[in-house]
Amino acid sequence: MSTQDLLAAPPAVVTAGVSLFSDALRRQGAQVTEVDWTPPRSTAAAANLARVLADPRREQANELAVQRMLAAGARLVAVRPAAEALGLERGHFLHAGPPIDWEHASGPLRGALIGAVLFEGLAETPEAAERALAAGDFTWEPCHHHGAVGPMAGVVSASMWMFELIDPADGRRSWCSLNEGLGKVLRYGAYDDSVITRLRWMRDVLGPVLASGLARTDGVDIAAIIAQMVQMGDEGHNRNRAGTLMLMRDLLPDIIESGADPADVAETVRFVGGNDHFFLNLVMPACKLITGAAAGIPGSSVVTVMARNGTEFGIQTAGTGNAWFTGPAQLAKGMFLGDYGPDDANPDIGDSAITETAGIGGFAMAAAPAIVRFVGGEVSDALAATRLMYQVTSAENPRFAIPILDFRGTPTGIDVAKVVDTGVLPQINTGMAGRVAGVGQVGAGLVNPPVECFEGALAALAEAAPPLG
Repeated sequence: MSTQDLLAAPPAVVTAGVSLFSDALRRQGAQVTEVDWTPPRSTAAAANLARVLADPRREQANELAVQRMLAAGARLVAVRPAAEALGLERGHFLHAGPPIDWEHASGPLRGALIGAVLFEGLAETPEAAERALAAGDFTWEPCHHHGAVGPMAGVVSASMWMFELIDPADGRRSWCSLNEGLGKVLRYGAYDDSVITRLRWMRDVLGPVLASGLARTDGVDIAAIIAQMVQMGDEGHNRNRAGTLMLMRDLLPDIIESGADPADVAETVRFVGGNDHFFLNLVMPACKLITGAAAGIPGSSVVTVMARNGTEFGIQTAGTGNAWFTGPAQLAKGMFLGDYGPDDANPDIGDSAITETAGIGGFAMAAAPAIVRFVGGEVSDALAATRLMYQVTSAENPRFAIPILDFRGTPTGIDVAKVVDTGVLPQINTGMAGRVAGVGQVGAGLVNPPVECFEGALAALAEAAPPLG
């Protein structure tokens, strides 16, 4: 391209570092994309990066990892209680993110655990539930330790109904609870009477109605719906409107013919139809199947899990097994509900970053420019976010094609080495929970993981790499 060609169009500039240069360019009318770039933070990180990049297994291992991810399927085959699906016992709970104890648990995670104890009838009052949890009378562990995922606090108890998905290629399964809607809900740490009443209705009506309809089918191809919804303006994390409608299109005839009480059917359809986020809880286990297909490949630096418990952000990689690499969870930047502001928000929480790990969510913002109305920013920011993620990924997923980028596949297969090498951190769309237990949702926005996660994983990969020379 000649200099004349470059000058024929308005200038578009990518900047890194301090904002002074970017601000000066904007004042002159230039289109500017700011990159939050930093070089490796220490000599140790630079040495680890060199060793991982020199690992002769890495290129082939990463190619295998993304091949498996691109080939993975996800089919909804059952809706059943967690006690049946996962063998979960009353008094033992699952939660989002890496492992954590009560002392270090965030407000929304504590609130969700309190609510789950009340829902299961294991305590009469919130105060009694909190005392029992603090005393160690109940136990909890990450959803990911069971192949499951949970949005926000991600708390699952024995009586909650779960979506069960299978990868037809290899029989692996994944699970997620049913979506409660927005606002004052358990997953955001709320536990008042309205929350418990809704959970009981989901247990007694919603779960059985969905199960009765699904039982009349051979399952629903969730991966195919995700591919369609990306081309219809959903990014699969904070926008799932098209996916929710397509799910009901596929299930509703069988629900009607299942013999379920017509009043229960109407209530179910009304609830799902009024909850644009309902399909998120199917996208998440589908993405867990996609990323889980890459697990257990020695030498691979591809990320298979990104998850947050409200205190820590943790990742896992294909080459390091089930080991967690953590750093402090960050505060999201975005839009707040009502009179809430940054001081009301808890640091990032939830397993829903599995969507970005699989190449959608914040990585597919270009497919869903309307998302900026929910998380803040401009349409150009959505396009820039997706383009930036190609720098830290190993492949493009043609199944998730982005119309506005000439049907280019979404950036897929986050590479730990590329993240540390470029300083570009994954972009995540997220909801924001109130930092105080019981508050619920306070907003939604954008957030990045802490670099410590990737540096920790890089160090482990370097240690496992063959000796140089």
